[in-house]
Amino acid sequence: MIKQSLFGAMALILVLGFTGAASARDLSDCDRNGSQAKMAASVNSKETPKPANAVAIRCPDLSAEAPGKSLKAEPVKAMIEQDSPAPASNAAVPPAAASSSIIRAKDFTVLVKRPEKATAETLVLLHGSGGDETTMMSLASRIAPHSVLMGVRGRVVQDGSKRWYARLTPTSFDQRDIRSEATAFAGFLQDAVKKKMLDLDHTTFVGYSNGANLLAALTLLHPGLVERAVLLRPMSVLEKIPAVDLSSVRYLVVAGQTDVIYSPFAPALEAMLKDHGARIDAHMIKADHGLGDEDARLVSDWLARSNAVSLN
Repeated sequence: MIKQSLFGAMALILVLGFTGAASARDLSDCDRNGSQAKMAASVNSKETPKPANAVAIRCPDLSAEAPGKSLKAEPVKAMIEQDSPAPASNAAVPPAAASSSIIRAKDFTVLVKRPEKATAETLVLLHGSGGDETTMMSLASRIAPHSVLMGVRGRVVQDGSKRWYARLTPTSFDQRDIRSEATAFAGFLQDAVKKKMLDLDHTTFVGYSNGANLLAALTLLHPGLVERAVLLRPMSVLEKIPAVDLSSVRYLVVAGQTDVIYSPFAPALEAMLKDHGARIDAHMIKADHGLGDEDARLVSDWLARSNAVSLN
């Protein structure tokens, strides 16, 4: 009897030990996602794919921290893909990206946050690699506390990382996929306008990194949709630039001096947009690829001037 009791106690200790280890692992996953929501983004950050039978962990939404506590979440039900993205057929995966693991959602996932005393202005937020529709909410609520915020998630998941289009290397990208996803996003915006969910005359688009690159491509491939665009840590990703008139578009471009991979590409992007008639306000700040207080200040000041011009 004594031996049986000892064996039982040892078994219980082992079970508790494994349970504690699993809990610690889950907590670290939440911490990783939380830091991402606070914009501590990294160019090379990757998400480890979860096993098919893994239990989903609900982490706290850090994007709702002050000053965003007064914001009221409004899911855009008509435009949200509620289930996990289904794997695309082989025909839907561009050949150049076939060596990567590609998952493509049917629709874009959207989160809308509306302050209690909202103005008519809306910010449409496009996250960077590894982000989602919540990632830029905290920063945007500091930039424009009275604007409606619409966070949109890109449809592509490549090797476990959420993206707006497939990449080949950190600085080269699948051209057909860029054009295909830009067209899909243009259709999404046009549908939102028809449903009176967006007034493009009172909308500013804010893109970060991968999202900024898709946004710049969108303005070139589908002119007339975007009038004001904020490009944070961007580069030009299109190899063939269409001959379009961008004289009606105003851009704010913010690059980081110590962003060693991407900042060298910013001047070429600015020059190309100017060559197409765009009005550019460009800044090179003391920062790396991550976003911070100086970005928030620059965007907030630019929006105030931009909206003032729009009212004249």
